[in-house]
Amino acid sequence: MKRWLMKNASLFLLLMVALSSFIPAAAQSSGSRALVLTINDAITPITADYLRRGLAEAGLQQAELVIVALNTPGGSGDVMDEMVSLIRESPVPVVVYVSPRGAMAGSAGTLITLAGHAAAMAPETVIGAASPVGSQGEDLGETLESKIKEIYSATARTLAERRGPEAVAVAEATINSARAVTSSEALEIGLVDFIAEDIPDLLRQMDGFSVTMADGERTLHTTGLTLVDLPFTLVEQLLVILINPNIVFLLLSVGVQAILIELSSPGGWVAGFIGVVCLALAAYGIGVLPVNWFGLAFIVIAVVLFILEFNTPTHGGMAAAGGITFIIGALVLFNSPGVPPVQQVSVPLVVATGVVMVAAVLGVMAIALRTLRQPALTGRDTFNGKVGLAQTELAPAGQVQLGGEQWSAVLLEGEAPIPQGAAVEVVRLEGIRLVVRARQPSTK
Repeated sequence: MKRWLMKNASLFLLLMVALSSFIPAAAQSSGSRALVLTINDAITPITADYLRRGLAEAGLQQAELVIVALNTPGGSGDVMDEMVSLIRESPVPVVVYVSPRGAMAGSAGTLITLAGHAAAMAPETVIGAASPVGSQGEDLGETLESKIKEIYSATARTLAERRGPEAVAVAEATINSARAVTSSEALEIGLVDFIAEDIPDLLRQMDGFSVTMADGERTLHTTGLTLVDLPFTLVEQLLVILINPNIVFLLLSVGVQAILIELSSPGGWVAGFIGVVCLALAAYGIGVLPVNWFGLAFIVIAVVLFILEFNTPTHGGMAAAGGITFIIGALVLFNSPGVPPVQQVSVPLVVATGVVMVAAVLGVMAIALRTLRQPALTGRDTFNGKVGLAQTELAPAGQVQLGGEQWSAVLLEGEAPIPQGAAVEVVRLEGIRLVVRARQPSTK
C-alpha cells in the first residue's frame, strides 16, 4: 500500500511539473496575436466607436499589438481628437498602417496616423492636407481658423516631436498650408517608421522595434504573430450605410414623396409610416455628415410647392418649381464648397430624383383630375355597362353571374336569345332584376 501511494505520488508530481512547463507557454500564447482593424471611410462617430471596441477587445485577448489599416479622406475634428486620445491611452501598442496602395490618410487621418505608437504606409499612398474646415464643409473665418490651426499644430508637434525637427515641420505644414507627402517622402523625413507592402511584411519589419507607451519603452515581438481581423458589427455596418450621402439623399427623397402621397390621399397609413421612417433615418445621416443646413430650407419650400400643386392645380407649374427647388436644396445641403468629394451626393442622382418626383406629382394629379371629370355613379346607375356571364339560356329570362353574384335577368326587348355561357352586358336594373343584352363587340 505504501509503495502504491509513493508510486502515485511520484506520478502526480511528474504531472504537475509537466503542466507547469506549459503555463508560461500558455501565457505567452495569449499575446501571440495582432488584432487588425480596418477603417476604409470618412472619420465619423461610428469609426471612433469601432476603434474603442477594437482596443477593448485587444486588451481582453492580451494581443501583442493592434494594427489599424487606415484609408480615409478625413472627417470630423472632434472625432479625430477622440481617436487620438484612445490610441495614445491604449495599454496595447497601436500601429497605424496607411493601406492599401493608392490609399490616403487625409485631413483628420494625418493626426490619427501620427498618434500611432508606430506608423507605416504602403507604397503609393499619401498623407497630409489636414487644414481644418467648418462642420458644414465651409471655410472658417480668419480668427476661428487661426485658433483651430494653432490647436491642431500644437497637437501635430506633440505627436511628431519624437520623430525629429523635419517631421515636426512637415506635420505642421499639413495643417497650416495643406501640404501632402508621399509614402517615400514621409519615410525619408521620419514622419512614418516603415513602408510595407502588406501587413505580413510590416510584422517582419517591426520585430524588435521599440515604441513609447504611457508606462515607458516597449519592444515589439512580431515574428509569428497570428493576425485576427475585427470586422464591423451588423449594427455598425448599417450605421455606416446610413451616413452614405447618396443613401441619406434617397431616404430623404422617398420620405418626402411618401408624405406627399399620404397628404394627397389621406386615410391610409402605409405611405405615411414609410415616410416617417425614411425621414427619421435620413435625419440620423444628416446629423453626422458635414451638411449645410440652409439646404433644408429649400427642401421645405419644395414640399410646400408640391402640396400647393395638389390643392390648387397649376397644370404642372408648381410641381416643376418644386422639383427645381428640391434639386437646389439637395445640392446646397450635401455639396457645399469644402465638403470632401467622398461625402458629397451624386449630382446626376439628385437631378434624376427631382425629375422623378415631379413626374410622380403630375401623375397623381392627372389621375385625380380624370376621376373628377367622370360623372358620379350611385345606386342603380353603377350597374349600367357591367359585363356578366349567362348561367342559363336567356330566352327571354334566366340567370346571370355578375361580380361573383348570381342575378335574375331578362333580355332587353327585341334582343335575340342568348345561350348559356355567353357574355352579357347590363343595360339597367329594374327592381331586383337585371335587363341585359348580348355583349357588344368593341369598336376600338
